[in-house]
Amino acid sequence: MIQEILTLNIFAFIMVFARVGTALFIIPGFGGTKVNMRARLSIALAIAFLVTPALASQLPPMPGAPLNLMLLMMGEVVAGAIIGTVPLILIASVHTAGTIISFVSAMANALAFDPISQQQSAIVAGFLSSIATLLLFVLELHHLFIRAILDSYTLFQPGVAIDFGDTLHLLARHVADSFKIGLQIATPFVVMSITYNLALGILTRLAPQVPSFFVIMPVQIGLGIVLLMITVPGIMFVALSNVERGITHFIVP
Repeated sequence: MIQEILTLNIFAFIMVFARVGTALFIIPGFGGTKVNMRARLSIALAIAFLVTPALASQLPPMPGAPLNLMLLMMGEVVAGAIIGTVPLILIASVHTAGTIISFVSAMANALAFDPISQQQSAIVAGFLSSIATLLLFVLELHHLFIRAILDSYTLFQPGVAIDFGDTLHLLARHVADSFKIGLQIATPFVVMSITYNLALGILTRLAPQVPSFFVIMPVQIGLGIVLLMITVPGIMFVALSNVERGITHFIVP
């Protein structure tokens, strides 16, 4: 094994690293800006070094022309970007749900760092995204990400042009499904908000002299927090199950 690794063609290693490295720099958990750059690079180099012997036979021979070599490398980078973008889109359903929950629960003005969107967002979105990112590693879903990258060589064969029509359709479908699931997750909070505002409107008509909006506003926030405490396990189960189903499509049975 050691002799095989030592005598390995450096071209095969660079090809594998181009795809693996690109995917790991995008995949949630690995691709966050808070993750040390050297750590990400070290993980990508280590994975590429370990799997190159197994994947070398699936790689085309090194082209003689520099232009063909550049096109081949660009194809690997694009393939890695596609594999890395899919789980990022899938887990974004948690961010969507958190944003909707924040708006309907009157907590949209409180901001916190969101590890998925890599920016300041509503506090509920940041809270749910942090939990989802943590559970990705606790439940070892990151192993599925790595396996999907390695099995992608059967879906996106090196040296073969990528069908961008099917790829864009796949990404668009995942974006639509992610938004739909995020809205479904936030449905209890939307129902609560509609009921609360309807009751508030009736109370305002019955007692217009009472500043009910300012008096009862803390009740809306309290109800949102209580409902969030109850539904967080279900939110995580639905969101991470969707991530697992989406990634499984890239894994060879």
